[in-house]
Amino acid sequence: MNKRTSKILMRTYVILIFCFLYLPIAVMIAFSFNESKSRAVFTGFTLDWYKSLFHNEMILSSLALSLVLALVSSVVATVLGTLATIGINSMSRNSQLIINNISYVPVVNPEIITGVSLMLLFVMAQTFGIGGEGGLFGWPTLLIAHITFNVPYVIFNVSPKLRQLDPSIYNAALDLGCTPRQAFIKVILPQLTPAILSAFLICLTYSIDDFMISYFNSGTMQTLPIAIYSMTRKKVSPEINALSAVMFCVILTIILVSNYLDSRSYKKNQTAIRKAMSEEGGRA
Repeated sequence: MNKRTSKILMRTYVILIFCFLYLPIAVMIAFSFNESKSRAVFTGFTLDWYKSLFHNEMILSSLALSLVLALVSSVVATVLGTLATIGINSMSRNSQLIINNISYVPVVNPEIITGVSLMLLFVMAQTFGIGGEGGLFGWPTLLIAHITFNVPYVIFNVSPKLRQLDPSIYNAALDLGCTPRQAFIKVILPQLTPAILSAFLICLTYSIDDFMISYFNSGTMQTLPIAIYSMTRKKVSPEINALSAVMFCVILTIILVSNYLDSRSYKKNQTAIRKAMSEEGGRA
């Protein structure tokens, strides 16, 4: 097999993989503009399903709940996870290994087990009178559940970046008169910002997308995935195609913006390093 044939096969393989991943999404987006309710025949172009979607009070209320829940839980989980990462990094090697393994359990644990276990915990809390007459299930349980499954993702996203940092930079800041707090805010935190932002976006995506854990801990409230599930139990409406298309475009935009900011930050850092090296070379 010559080099040209190998390249053709590699490109064909990549194209087939991308078609397998994204062709169903492309079909879904195309049929969100289908004039007919049929999922097999495209009869004409229309925006009626998008208009109907934005007049559906159940979907809009579920979307608002999911967005607020995702934003609040992601912010709290990012703060807690970042602080936990710093605390873990200051421990001994053996302690770090134990804590990291414990933190990894919620990630590999099936979501149904996490959802049921949290539900049983909240039920037990209610038996002790926590939650008052209105009950505990609802916004409080949803928020706690989403923070719980998001924190490990923050830890595993920020930890590698924190381990890559040179400890001498922090010590140098202390030697130059910074307090530990100032050294962390002015020296460590700016270098962790890309990893923290990436962790926040991951939490935001997982929180909006979560169904299983939310289903067991939502009470009478409906997040967007639960609302979509309740709609599909009766009949798959083209409104679901329109909603899925909107969600895909929003998440794709977030990913592209995040990658752009990371790339821009990387290029800025590389430029600063090259400039510092050239100045150092000029002095020599």
